[in-house]
Amino acid sequence: MNSDFQWSVRPTPEPIVELERLGDEIAELSAHLDAASARLLDLIREFDARGGWGNGFSSCAAWLTWRIGLDRGAARERVRVARALGTLPLLAQALARGELSYSKVRALTRVATPETEERLLAVGRAGTAEHVERIVRGWRRVDRIAEAREGARRHRSRALHVYQDEDGMVVIRGRLAPEVGAVLVQALAAARETLYQRAQAKHGDDVRAETPRDDVPAETPTMAEQQADALALVAETALHHGIDPGTPGERYQVVVHVDAPVLADPDAPGQSVLQDGTYVPAETSRRLACDATRVVMQHDADGHITEVGARTRTIPPALRRALQHRDRGCRFPGCALPFGQGHHIRHWAHGGPTTLSNLALLCRRHHRAVHEEGYQV
Repeated sequence: MNSDFQWSVRPTPEPIVELERLGDEIAELSAHLDAASARLLDLIREFDARGGWGNGFSSCAAWLTWRIGLDRGAARERVRVARALGTLPLLAQALARGELSYSKVRALTRVATPETEERLLAVGRAGTAEHVERIVRGWRRVDRIAEAREGARRHRSRALHVYQDEDGMVVIRGRLAPEVGAVLVQALAAARETLYQRAQAKHGDDVRAETPRDDVPAETPTMAEQQADALALVAETALHHGIDPGTPGERYQVVVHVDAPVLADPDAPGQSVLQDGTYVPAETSRRLACDATRVVMQHDADGHITEVGARTRTIPPALRRALQHRDRGCRFPGCALPFGQGHHIRHWAHGGPTTLSNLALLCRRHHRAVHEEGYQV
C-alpha cells in the first residue's frame, strides 16, 4: 500500500503552570515599575518646586532631558503628571501601590480634579489603558463644551473703559482676552523699543557732561511712563497708516505653542499655550493659525518643533490684497465691517490650501464665532 501522507509532530507546549508563573512574574515586575514611577514623580515634583533645575536650564523638563536622557516631549509630560499628582493623592497612592499603571495615571491626570478623582480612579481600576484613554477623550469633550461656555462668558466680559480724570488726564482700564492682550503687549514692546532707539539716535551714547543739551532727558522714564508713551505711538501709527491689519511684521509676534495633534483635532491631548505659558483653548489656537498675524509653532509628540506657522502658512501680501478686494469686508451674514482676518475655510492643519478659493475675510468677532462657537461660512 502506497501512502503519500506526511505526519508532523508538534512540540510539546510549555506546561500551563510554567506559563502562569511567567505571567505572574511579569505582572509583579510591572507593579514594581509603577511603584518606582510613583517615587520618581514624587522626586520630580519636589525638585521642580524647589527650583533644582534653575542653574543653567530653562525648565525642569529641559533638565530631565539633559540628566536622564528623556526627549523633550516625554520630559514635559513627566513634569505635568508629577505636578498634577501633587493635588490628586488617590491616584498617586494607586500608582505607588502598583494598582494603576503609569499609562493610566498619565491619561487620568489630564482631566482629574480633586472633586472627580475618586470616580476616575474607579474607571482606571476597571478598564484597560485603551479604555481609560477613550473615557478621558470623552471627558475632555464634555469639558470642551463647558470650556466653550466659560470662554463665551469671558468673551462677553471683555471691556475697555476710557474716561477723563479731574485734572484732564485720560484714564484707560480694560479687560482683554489672553491672545488680544498678548498682541497689545507685543505692540507696546515694539513701540517702546522704537522710542528708545530714536532717543539713542538723536542724542547718541556719548553725551558729554561738559556739553549739556537742553533736549536731553534729565532721567530715564519709568516703565509706566514708557508704556504710556508707547501706547501713544501705537495709536498715532495706526491713524497714520490706516486701521488695516495689512502685512504682519515678523519681529514682534505672538507665539502659540500647540501640539500638532491638537491643531488637527481639538479633542486630542496636548499643550496649547501662549509664549508665557498662559493656556488658550485648542480652537483659539486653530483660529490664530488661520492667519499669520500671529505665529503658531507645531510640535510633534516628542516635543520637537515641526512647523512655524508664520514662515510657512502666512497669507502672502498679494493674496491678502486679492482677498480684501474680493470680499471687501467680513463675509459673515449681516456684518458690514470693512476689514478682517484671513480665515482658512478648510483648515490647513487638515490639508486645506492657502488659496483664494479656500479663504474668506472675517472680522475678529466672527472669526472667533466660526472657530469657537460652531458657526460656519
